[in-house]
Amino acid sequence: MTALNKNRLIIGISGASGIIYGLTLLQILKKLGDTKRPELHLVMSRSAEITLAYETKMKIKEVHQLADVVHANKDISASIASGSFKTDGMIIAPCSMKTLAEIASGVTNNLISRAADVTLKERRRLVCLTRETPLHTGHIKNMLALSEMGGIVAPPVPAFYAQPETIDDIVEHTAGRILDLFDIEVGLVKRWKDS
Repeated sequence: MTALNKNRLIIGISGASGIIYGLTLLQILKKLGDTKRPELHLVMSRSAEITLAYETKMKIKEVHQLADVVHANKDISASIASGSFKTDGMIIAPCSMKTLAEIASGVTNNLISRAADVTLKERRRLVCLTRETPLHTGHIKNMLALSEMGGIVAPPVPAFYAQPETIDDIVEHTAGRILDLFDIEVGLVKRWKDS
């Protein structure tokens, strides 16, 4: 008898502004330690790598070090492209409108959208932090299609009842709420309380 695999979570980072959300999720999960967190599978688009340089001082190598396994976005034969590779689901943070459209249409031409498609077909949890504003009807229709397929559309909208004082507070609260969807408690969410 072989030992059971530990849980696995896929983090996809596409090329929309807001790469801080994907990075923060990886950093939070990495801090949980190997025994308390799922095995982290990371896939970044080329556009995400470009956005990383615009929006942060981190290098791609540093981002890769936050994951247990890194997959090339062009590698559609990677483990996460198969339904037989069991995972707890996938978070795409941020999720560009291009990536959302690929997933919503089922036309996948890279590993991020293929892994998302597999996540949906296997009835696993898919959470997309969509990043665009304002939205046109095509964006909204794609969000509806994703939701109808079982995905969760979670635009990173700040919760001001938490009384954030810094950008990190805003991002960490959002990250904590996203991880709530996977029953991963990280102690960052200021929960609503009755007065």
